[in-house]
Amino acid sequence: MHATIYKITPETLWRAAEAEGRFTGAPVDLADGFIHFSTRDQAIETAQKHFSGQENLLLVAVDASALGEKLVFETSRGGALFPHLYADMPLSAVKWVKPLPLGPDGAHEFPDMES
Repeated sequence: MHATIYKITPETLWRAAEAEGRFTGAPVDLADGFIHFSTRDQAIETAQKHFSGQENLLLVAVDASALGEKLVFETSRGGALFPHLYADMPLSAVKWVKPLPLGPDGAHEFPDMES
């Protein structure tokens, strides 16, 4: 199992979650019935596919083991297993939050995902 999973989210949505004390998901998560996450290897493709050209995004690193049995790895894009959380995400599971700015080429510039 992956120790850390990642959520890309608009900063305004994340700041609202911080104020509320839990993250209930983005509109796509609410529509699908679970919170979408990516593994480290999937995060860049997720940004390109679902967040292309969007500014004011954050990359949230989450301790997968802190999410318990409501975290399920399910087949998704290209047959890959993606982490899906069938519950609200407690902020206590968050390892760190970093900006995900757009670079000069229009692609998101990912921070060091190890720290």
